[in-house]
Amino acid sequence: MLKQALRMLWRDWRAGEVGFLLVAIMIAVAALSSVSFFAERIRSGLQRDSNQMLGADLVIGADRPIPQAWREVAQQQGLKLAETVVFSSMALNPDGMSKLVSLKAVSPAYPLRGSLKTSNQAGGEGTPTREVPAPGTVWADSNLFTALNLKLGQKIQIGEKSFVLSQMIASEPDRGASFMNFAPRAMIALSDLPATELVQPGSRITYRLLVADQRRILSTDSAELGAFQSWLKTQIAGKDWRGVNVESLESARPETRATLDRAERFLALVSLLSSLLAAVAIALAARRYMLRHLNACVMLRFLGLTQNQATRMFLFEFIALGLIGSGLGALLGFAAHFLLLALLGPLVGAALPPPSPLPAWQAFVTGLILLIGFALPPLLQLRNATLNRVLRREPEAPKALTLLSYVFGATGFVGLLIWQAGEVKLGLMIAGGFFAGLVVFSLVAWLSLFSVRLLKYRANYAAWRFALASLQRRPAATAVQIVALALGLMALLLLTVVRGQLVDAWRSSAPADAPNRFMINIQPDQKAAIEARLQERGVNNAPLFPMIRGRLISINERLTSAEPYRSHPDKRLLEREFNLSTLPDLPEQNFITQGRWYAPDAVAEASVEQGLAETFNLKLGDKLRFDIAGQIVEAKMTSIRKLDWGSMRVNFYVIINPKAMEGMPQSFISAFHLPPEKAAVGDQLAKEFPNLSVVDTGQILRQVQAILDQVIAAVEFLFLFTLAAGGLVLYAVLLGSQDERKREAGLMRALGATRKQLAGAQRIEFLFIGALAGGLAATGAVATGWGLAVFVFQFSWRWQPEAWLAGITAGVVVAMIGGWLGLRGVLQHPPLQTLREAV
Repeated sequence: MLKQALRMLWRDWRAGEVGFLLVAIMIAVAALSSVSFFAERIRSGLQRDSNQMLGADLVIGADRPIPQAWREVAQQQGLKLAETVVFSSMALNPDGMSKLVSLKAVSPAYPLRGSLKTSNQAGGEGTPTREVPAPGTVWADSNLFTALNLKLGQKIQIGEKSFVLSQMIASEPDRGASFMNFAPRAMIALSDLPATELVQPGSRITYRLLVADQRRILSTDSAELGAFQSWLKTQIAGKDWRGVNVESLESARPETRATLDRAERFLALVSLLSSLLAAVAIALAARRYMLRHLNACVMLRFLGLTQNQATRMFLFEFIALGLIGSGLGALLGFAAHFLLLALLGPLVGAALPPPSPLPAWQAFVTGLILLIGFALPPLLQLRNATLNRVLRREPEAPKALTLLSYVFGATGFVGLLIWQAGEVKLGLMIAGGFFAGLVVFSLVAWLSLFSVRLLKYRANYAAWRFALASLQRRPAATAVQIVALALGLMALLLLTVVRGQLVDAWRSSAPADAPNRFMINIQPDQKAAIEARLQERGVNNAPLFPMIRGRLISINERLTSAEPYRSHPDKRLLEREFNLSTLPDLPEQNFITQGRWYAPDAVAEASVEQGLAETFNLKLGDKLRFDIAGQIVEAKMTSIRKLDWGSMRVNFYVIINPKAMEGMPQSFISAFHLPPEKAAVGDQLAKEFPNLSVVDTGQILRQVQAILDQVIAAVEFLFLFTLAAGGLVLYAVLLGSQDERKREAGLMRALGATRKQLAGAQRIEFLFIGALAGGLAATGAVATGWGLAVFVFQFSWRWQPEAWLAGITAGVVVAMIGGWLGLRGVLQHPPLQTLREAV
């Protein structure tokens, strides 16, 4: 049986019967395996390098000094320790010019993993070093040298101590991407910190204890480190430590992980869309294969094969085809993932480990699941073929086993989606959306065909009657054509019209003129003067917002230090002070999703950001109590706001009405855009008002825009697989009814229909199918684009009617071309020749 199946495969390949199926499998497997290879190498690289990104295996961060007992327990486990202290301060050059810096004091053992790199010139790659700044010296970023016109060997003032600039910092392993770390770095020895006299009661300082087991290459191999981490969690939970954060392998570089997770998720969505369309093409191609092999199957039955033997032979042929297609698809995906690495690899910034064979095995399983799941039902239908039905060309009603195979195929396909998506919720959402789309498209197609029946008896033109009768003669096949054509066109529209809108909306979420300066610590008596200075220098769009520091201490009179908040996964939000504000009106680019903005004469009402409300299950009417510099404020929650944290604008978790916040200590904050020619405005303001901190966030903005460009390029590359899969569906649709239409046209001509009538009927029929499929495709593409914009990337979406115009036009053009290519020979050949070729 196996030998005969391979012979049949070779014969079908030479006859062109399985080439289309092979290409469909390759496209589906390549789309999924390219993302799998990419994601697997990224994860492996992050796991390998995460301890270097931390500068240790484990990092304890706190807003107060780390207890000495914790150090002693770690040392008893044989673990190495280092310390850093990080906070913002002002650095002054010899001329009195100042600049906000992120000051970092380090112990001699820093870092425990990875290494610092220093350089003698700006822009240098840097040389790894195991040294730290010597007492009395400071190392600094190159942009601090530029901002303050400094050179190596000069002195700068930090606090009450003067330091000699001895090195430029090229890179540091645990820099991270927190707000203060985007200010220029200045690094000193930990022993010099007391002399600066900058550590005062109330100072906002981050103390970090770095822990590593340097006897192990990976932290996951250290039992001692695991024991210390477990003991540490028990200590933190038992004494209810606030403001303590433990970072390890799983939480290293959250900003990089979040970006890559978002990119990987969207890449997975695009690859799954390609696979969905390829699966439709496989199903259509398998159905055509079944119809074209009815005669061969019946002949084999007459030559002595049983039903089970015939089924096994065809099944062996398809398994062999699936293995070949999956192997070629895995090779294509392996090659394609190198382009994804070229586009997105810079986000990791490190050499990645070689790929493992796991994605290749996943590719083989994917190909077989797609092929067997979508080709098995037609094969089971093929085994039931009888001579009488073949001669009469009557379709065989599906048996119970065939129907059951459809259920198993759909179940296997849903499992494949969940497996490839990496999470049950996302996989079920994709599968549910796909099947819902199929149901809606099918329902619309059936209703449209039913409405055509009402027109058939009123048509006087012969071509109209022929066309309407043809549509009614095979409603199921016509509905399948419409739905499949709509899915293929939807892929094309996603690649062209809707993709352009999606990319434009994505880019607009981080525009080039977004705010690139944050100005903080503006005192109330300076507000009017600073606003005047900004207007004098041509900075008009720089609103000043009141900022009030407060800690949330209870929700509905339940203390946030009690259960269930103590064990909440995001309890760190409750362990630190919030940036609160008080405003009379709703801020720009904030949208009320629930409730109402507080009334002007309200006593104490609050508006809460949507993410915070969802995290802690806050509802309208909840009472929030804050501790603001020892004063207690309780406000009723009256609205939930949606905002974009990536907009680089000033945003607040909680805004309380002004009447409730009268007399509360506050400062002001502003965010505005400075073009390059006005870059000195920030330094001028900081010099005129020494207490100000003007933070240059242009680096953040440039990083966000660079990441967007890289991810968008990768998404557009993957859309090529979607385009190929959509083209396969279109081709399968046009081939699916070609043989049957040829035979019907031959019969019609034998019964007296003219070429003109048949050509007119063909044009009308395909005009109807194309227009309906194009409209459905445009609706599905726009709905998909809207869903991606709103639920995946959280940015605004603009509806554009040209998608429907493009969809209907494309549907009509594709259907008309396909119909002409399929039937052009029928109108030129004698009816008898056409009927002989169609049998």
